[in-house]
Amino acid sequence: MSKTLRVGMIGYGFMGKVHSHALRSVNRFFPDAPAVEMTVICGRSTEALNSAAKTFGWLETETDWKKVIARPDIDIIDICTAGDTHAEIAIAALKAGKHVICEKPLANNVQEAEAMTAAAHEAAAKGIFAMVAFNYRRVPALAFARDMIAAGKLGTIYHVRANYLQDWIIDPEFPLVWRLEKDKAGSGSLGDIGAHIIDAAQFLTGSHLTSVSGRIKTFITERPLPGAYTGLTAATTSGKGKVTVDDAAIFTGEFENGALGTFEATRFAAGRKNAMSIEVNGSKGSLYFNFEDMNELLYHDHTISSESAGFRKILTTDGGHPYVNAWWPPGHIIGYEHTFTHEFYDFLMGVAKKVQPTPSFADGLYVQKVLDAVEASANNNSINTNVK
Repeated sequence: MSKTLRVGMIGYGFMGKVHSHALRSVNRFFPDAPAVEMTVICGRSTEALNSAAKTFGWLETETDWKKVIARPDIDIIDICTAGDTHAEIAIAALKAGKHVICEKPLANNVQEAEAMTAAAHEAAAKGIFAMVAFNYRRVPALAFARDMIAAGKLGTIYHVRANYLQDWIIDPEFPLVWRLEKDKAGSGSLGDIGAHIIDAAQFLTGSHLTSVSGRIKTFITERPLPGAYTGLTAATTSGKGKVTVDDAAIFTGEFENGALGTFEATRFAAGRKNAMSIEVNGSKGSLYFNFEDMNELLYHDHTISSESAGFRKILTTDGGHPYVNAWWPPGHIIGYEHTFTHEFYDFLMGVAKKVQPTPSFADGLYVQKVLDAVEASANNNSINTNVK
């Protein structure tokens, strides 16, 4: 594709920063990808927006996302906003003929995700594509693990155990940010980080979760309203507000291939900063991955003699591993930000080749169905809730 694809990004926070980094990098390290231009960044605060545009490298700013979508020169809409805005922006963008990449989770509930998926399906028939941004699929070690599982290295899959552990809201004086409000975030640790391990489990195994049984818990039910937070105290404006999402979620599940899964997502695991881990056990062996050692994959081959049993480390930095050939010599590790560059590369190549990039909005919808089933199980004290 010779045409330069012009991007309009909605949102400029944490995800806006990392998406901007990826857009700046993708053509420099993946020269076969279509050229992109960081045309316009959109947000509500003019002062913060101007600062973000200058820092991240955007050409223009806009405070009305509808105007960005209406521009005939914009080809891609990149959605980096809170979950309560995903559906409206994505559907409008797809109807306007824009390709869409949307941060996870896809929506705040199944109904919104279904509407987004229907809009994406209709747009795809016209050569307009949408993708949900589950970046952990683009970790070379996890992509390589999927290849190993697909090749039968683990045999019949019996178990998946996945955890996503953080500790950033343990302090009871941490303020009531939008991620702690259900009307904006949809859910707490379950949707914010649990969505990642649900997608990773289904990505690795190639199998969907069909039933779940879950528990969710909010440990601190009220927090100071946003003010100046030093890490020790919060200067509040007018008292406290109610936390309306979960702080932690634990659930078990069964996959359509018969495997059992255990999942834990919490933002109350002291000492764990971003410990996303997943282990898959099969009849012929096991694989284990922890994002805090993201360039390593542990593999146990159960077909060899017991004298040589145990896990061995695979350093996934060789040019033959997924995505790695674009970067550094073997042993020169990559980091978190590279997963987003890989993500945009796959998205842009899908657009260029007119092939649906993955994960699709339909994939994001299925994750949303799992999230809703876990919450329903927890709220109804149900031992088993089917994913519908």
